[in-house]
Amino acid sequence: MELLEFLKSQNIDENLLNEVNKFRAYYKLDKDLEYRVPEVNFKFYGKEVWEKAIAGILSGNHILLTGPKATGKNVLSENLATLFSRPLWTISLNVNTDSASLIGTDTFRDNNVILKKGPVYECSEFGGFGVFDEINMAKNEALSVVHSALDYRRIIDVSGYGRLKLHEATRFIATMNHGYIGTRDLNEALVSRFMVIEMPTISEENLKSILRDKTKLTEKYIELFTRFFLDIELKSLNSEISSKPIDLRGLLGAIKLMEMGLDIKSAIEMGISHKSFDSYESEIVGDVLKTLIRKDLKSEELFNE
Repeated sequence: MELLEFLKSQNIDENLLNEVNKFRAYYKLDKDLEYRVPEVNFKFYGKEVWEKAIAGILSGNHILLTGPKATGKNVLSENLATLFSRPLWTISLNVNTDSASLIGTDTFRDNNVILKKGPVYECSEFGGFGVFDEINMAKNEALSVVHSALDYRRIIDVSGYGRLKLHEATRFIATMNHGYIGTRDLNEALVSRFMVIEMPTISEENLKSILRDKTKLTEKYIELFTRFFLDIELKSLNSEISSKPIDLRGLLGAIKLMEMGLDIKSAIEMGISHKSFDSYESEIVGDVLKTLIRKDLKSEELFNE
């Protein structure tokens, strides 16, 4: 398996990887759910975080990934589902999410009222990995379902349909960013149901590894675009700009546009600077780019030694 080989190359503890193989062998994947196991488009880099996450899953715990934007919370969540060969349900906990959208709603079939199962129900039933995305944006009605799903008894009461016992392989992974509009602090009772991993900002070496893996940039420009991204990230952490332009997928998308021949300035505007919808922030990002990349540089020069 490609991801397992990648983790070996990252020097992840061999005992943990052996236990992962035992988990996969014991909890067989239903062929009808194979389509829900994510394909690895991006790999998460970070030995310490990987080992914490794997140990948390193997020990039967649920995990809360917390930290600033562009730290790879969703990438890690998807990678974990792939590594453990479990079907993945991504559950957005926005202000419109209620208990019915998580557990299920009544519906008619063949003149009978049945439960149209929601993502939390299906994940619990089939031993999946469920990602509670932006858990600190959820309203109280949705959080009541989350509390039940995470309870140590591993039982969810479904009104009118009895009790649902969570499959032994079921794990929930929650993500949260700090300081977003509409977010709030999680209460102690909810946090106590998780093992918490504070996600570090991406390191220089890991960012270079991603650019080597996902782009055709020469080493010179891998170095320069790494510096560019880390510089604007630092400005965000220092509150000089918002976190909106700090988008690693946006950077990779911009570089892909450059591979297609689009000029560097336009590509960075589309992938990074214009995501803030603020001319002042866009100008700051543009100024950072100007200090690293000369104005007359052609995009094709980025990919030719």
